[in-house]
Amino acid sequence: MWRALVFLALLAVAAYGAVWIADHPGTVTVVWNGYEIGTSLAIALTGVLVAAIILGLIWAIVTGVIGLPASISRSTRERRRNKGLASLSRGMIAVGSGDPLAARRHAGDAERLLGSQPLTLLLKAQAAQISGDRDAAEQAFKRMADDPETRVLGLRGLFVEARRREDEGAARAYAAEAARLAPSVTWANEAVLEAQCADGEWSAATETVERRAALGLMDKHAARRQRAVLLTAAAQRHEAGEPETATEQALKAVKLAPDLVPAAVIAGRLLARRNDLRKAAKIIEAAWKATPHPELGKVYLNLRTGDSARDRLARAETLAKLSSWDPESRLVIAQAASEAKDFARAREVLAPLVDDRPTARVCRMMARIEAAEHGADSGRSREWLARAARAPRDPAWVADGVVSERWAPVSPVTGRLDAFVWKTPPEILAGPEDDDASVPASPEPTAPAAIPASPGPAPITTDSPAPSTPGFLQTGAGTPSTPPSPAPVNAPAGSPTATQTTAADRARRIA
Repeated sequence: MWRALVFLALLAVAAYGAVWIADHPGTVTVVWNGYEIGTSLAIALTGVLVAAIILGLIWAIVTGVIGLPASISRSTRERRRNKGLASLSRGMIAVGSGDPLAARRHAGDAERLLGSQPLTLLLKAQAAQISGDRDAAEQAFKRMADDPETRVLGLRGLFVEARRREDEGAARAYAAEAARLAPSVTWANEAVLEAQCADGEWSAATETVERRAALGLMDKHAARRQRAVLLTAAAQRHEAGEPETATEQALKAVKLAPDLVPAAVIAGRLLARRNDLRKAAKIIEAAWKATPHPELGKVYLNLRTGDSARDRLARAETLAKLSSWDPESRLVIAQAASEAKDFARAREVLAPLVDDRPTARVCRMMARIEAAEHGADSGRSREWLARAARAPRDPAWVADGVVSERWAPVSPVTGRLDAFVWKTPPEILAGPEDDDASVPASPEPTAPAAIPASPGPAPITTDSPAPSTPGFLQTGAGTPSTPPSPAPVNAPAGSPTATQTTAADRARRIA
């Protein structure tokens, strides 16, 4: 639109000039070298215009001939660039589709046509990776790391290659350098944090988490939780030798995450040693409301040394009210009632759990009650122990398929921070249903191989058979606390149940 208006304006000016010249005729005289040429003004202007056009054409031809080599070179470079970009695009597609031959061919063409540009080096490295040529990939990443523009990208590739060849030292060095050059790079920060946690450098790891939160790489809630986990890990380390430092760290962790069970356990235990019972009880109660846990109950019942069994039973009743009679609170009450010789109360509080498919800990608790009241070799006690071997599993600390009795700040498999969760592990192996009816009320007393002969909590800690799945570690569930192993190990061979099953059959059932 504007171009049309400008053209019309220029046309109007030219028409006005032509009319003005026609209305004001004149003569132009040129004297040169003894000659005199006279003509009208209109013809003179027309001659000047034609001469200018001719000179322009001549200049264009001369400059075109002079610049022809540069133009040809520029056109060649443009064609090479277009072909190189096409090869680069096809190479990326080949890498994405998993075609190593096409990827390497296009990577070579792109490097030949475009030179050592960042994208061509990246394509070459990725083509070497999917082809299995680790040396070529590492060389490409090293070339990228030498270029200031692609240094972080090259360090990322070198980090991945170092992890693949299990060179943790080199991987950590690459991650640390990348984090120094680009503090906001997520993968480098996570790798540095993982290395610090693996080395137990909890203070440095806490600083890394705080830096990530300040840069906006993680939300504030997750940062608070991770800081609490790291402080708890540090408190675990200092609890034995530096109780004051451990107490300070545990209290900071509880403030950041009141529902973190290990932090509450350590804080409650250390505060009880300092005779700060009210603060310890408050911390334990807050954590218990969020997650009823055996360790919390144990610490809460033993806050004050020298308390009677009845006092501990009263505290257990308080925990039950706080958790709305969670199953864990019933187990705590049963334990306290058993120690107070109130066996009727212990059975009463466990009745809802016994009626609804009792877990291994419930069965062991019932066996403990029967053993305390009627003796360790009573039939009812041994029956409950036999049921415990096939009972459902109790909650335990689980992280990446690993089941553990104890909490840890990082996963033993992936090194992930705050990986352990208190939950019921999956039932990897279950006892055969058709054997339940054939198991006698008391186990066979003449087969030592079926029941551990050593006294102590060995029969109790066997919640379920160890899973055979590779990488899946079973270390037990719950807190073992039982009377000595019952008498079936040393029972006389003439026992009425001695002739019912063979040792092999009984071992298979218990396993």
